[in-house]
Amino acid sequence: MLTLAGVALLLALLRASSDIVVPFLFSLFITIIAVTPLNWLKQRGVSNALSIIIVMVSVVIVLALIALMLGNTATQFNEALPGYQARLNDLTNEATTWLSTKGIPINETGILDALDPSQVMAFANTFVSGIGDALSNAMLILFMVIFMLTEALGFPRKVSAIGGEGADIALARLTEVVNSINRYAAAKAAVSLATGILIWIALEIIGLDFAPLWGFLAFVLNFVPNIGSILAAIPAVILAMLQLDPVMVLVVIGVYVAVNMIIGNVVEPMFMSQRVGLSILAVFLSLLFWGWMFGAVGMLLSVPLTMVVKSAAQTHPQIRWLAVLLSPAPADNAADNSTVASKK
Repeated sequence: MLTLAGVALLLALLRASSDIVVPFLFSLFITIIAVTPLNWLKQRGVSNALSIIIVMVSVVIVLALIALMLGNTATQFNEALPGYQARLNDLTNEATTWLSTKGIPINETGILDALDPSQVMAFANTFVSGIGDALSNAMLILFMVIFMLTEALGFPRKVSAIGGEGADIALARLTEVVNSINRYAAAKAAVSLATGILIWIALEIIGLDFAPLWGFLAFVLNFVPNIGSILAAIPAVILAMLQLDPVMVLVVIGVYVAVNMIIGNVVEPMFMSQRVGLSILAVFLSLLFWGWMFGAVGMLLSVPLTMVVKSAAQTHPQIRWLAVLLSPAPADNAADNSTVASKK
């Protein structure tokens, strides 16, 4: 009971201090990704200070390009959103009226409350705004990443100076977790970037409004396994229903299906040699939980955060059951082999 109370108190404090925790988590995630090019530069004889400068300039350029690309598009989307919401309400009313004329009893108020079109259309705006709020602390994130990268250079020596077998085990476990998240993030970023660019180009050719926004949403939500591509398609398909004719709506749906089938079944398995190591249910629940805790950034980092929780649970026998529950089910042959071994 004391352990559960402590965990509940810790989660409550983290959620209450999300204004500080979210930039920290975002900075930590960027730092973990930036460690790889930092080490690559160091191995080629570049000094520590110059390596950090080169990496940070690259990070600033990437964030600036994203901000420039989304700034104008997000403003236009906010201005046009009320009109799209009104159009969606009109279509919903027409659909319920048509069903009523066919003798199908429909509670129009209940349908509108269930669909809540304003929330459906505002999803993309809310998600992008959440990412924008995190990036609004750009200077804070920038300095935190610089200090974290500087600390990362000497952190292994600090742990070794503590001494003892426990320090070596902790360092090995921490290195394993960082490398695992780094490999996952690098591979997922490459695959997500390809997905976002393809969606952007295809929707631009079709003529759907705010194609860069939908491409960016596809890029970001592709970090969420299994359901991210579905969440990214919903706002764009709804907008296509409001703007385009039915045939082109089917084309938009076909674009999302084709891109995600090719990327998910062909390209991603080639790059994602390191599996996430989480069950489908764990991924979905982590999306809900971390999104509730930290908003859009929590959704973006839900898988890495859950990977850290799973790794921590594996090191403690008392809560190792949590790591087993978060992992995919073991293969049947493994279970059969263990049964045979126990009989022997």
